[in-house]
Amino acid sequence: MEAAARQWFDSRTFDAERFSTADLSELKRQSGRTVSVVIPARNEAATVADVVTQIRTTLVVAGLVDELIVLDSDSTDGTAEVARAAGADVFAAREIDTGTPASPGKGEALWKSLFVSTGDLLVFIDADLTEWGPHFVTGLLGPLLTDPGILLVKGFYDRLADDLPPTPGADVPPAAPQGGRVTELVARPLLNLYWPELAAVVQPLAGEWAARRSLMEALPVPVGYGVEFATLTDTWHRHGLPAIAQVDLGRRGHRHQNVHDLGVMAAEILATATRRLPWHAPDEPPAAGGPLSLQQYDREVRDWRSRPVPVAERPPAATNAHYRTAPRCSN
Repeated sequence: MEAAARQWFDSRTFDAERFSTADLSELKRQSGRTVSVVIPARNEAATVADVVTQIRTTLVVAGLVDELIVLDSDSTDGTAEVARAAGADVFAAREIDTGTPASPGKGEALWKSLFVSTGDLLVFIDADLTEWGPHFVTGLLGPLLTDPGILLVKGFYDRLADDLPPTPGADVPPAAPQGGRVTELVARPLLNLYWPELAAVVQPLAGEWAARRSLMEALPVPVGYGVEFATLTDTWHRHGLPAIAQVDLGRRGHRHQNVHDLGVMAAEILATATRRLPWHAPDEPPAAGGPLSLQQYDREVRDWRSRPVPVAERPPAATNAHYRTAPRCSN
């Protein structure tokens, strides 16, 4: 980790509690900016209502959040209905017309959210949260509203996996230090090896982050779980460290994923990183990449199964004719 980069992030690492709803609402009013909160969701009926309700009853009511959007990615458990009943504007990702064939994946949902949202500032919050609070949103918005030079804000936290057994004598499951398994075993080593200036980002794959629309509409977006890694490294390539900040959000509870699913996620991160290795020109678009699959052995059936790994990337939304014809707020 480069000392200068670490020193920079020390000065651009904030505590979420520093930013109050009242103060940010006034700054937002003065700036004329608008805010959209986007929640990508797939089969999260058990948790999405609480996420939507907390944001709606605190931040929408206060005038800080203008749009509260759930992007539903082919859910089969009633996620869309639950989110709509809780007060969100719900869009089926597959039905948003971008002039391109629909693809499953988190990055696809976030890319398509640009086509249905209008906010100048975008806050992305995962739908599977079980321990969190509206301070996630205010914390992420704080640097964007107080410093016009900041384009991207990453959240970090102690992670609580819902299905990990509690420590004997404890009331809650143990907190996982720093990032999750894919972060610590894949993303962090990649950053230290090839992007040492970004090694001081505590949780590069965190699902809670915020950005200016002017940034997001100019970046290519991987359709899968590579979206956070790509956004971080592409922002650095184009705008340097001064464009990036991070915020301590406290504690985050969520559902634990099995190791085979994490293997697919790790492959997506590796594919995304490979297309962005430092010897590529900073403004060179990432190669599209061909089909990729991950072979995993299933002991129950004593055979191998092939898992598809999404590696496609969407071009910047600003280059899409369907995006250009949609009404947008000024940036």
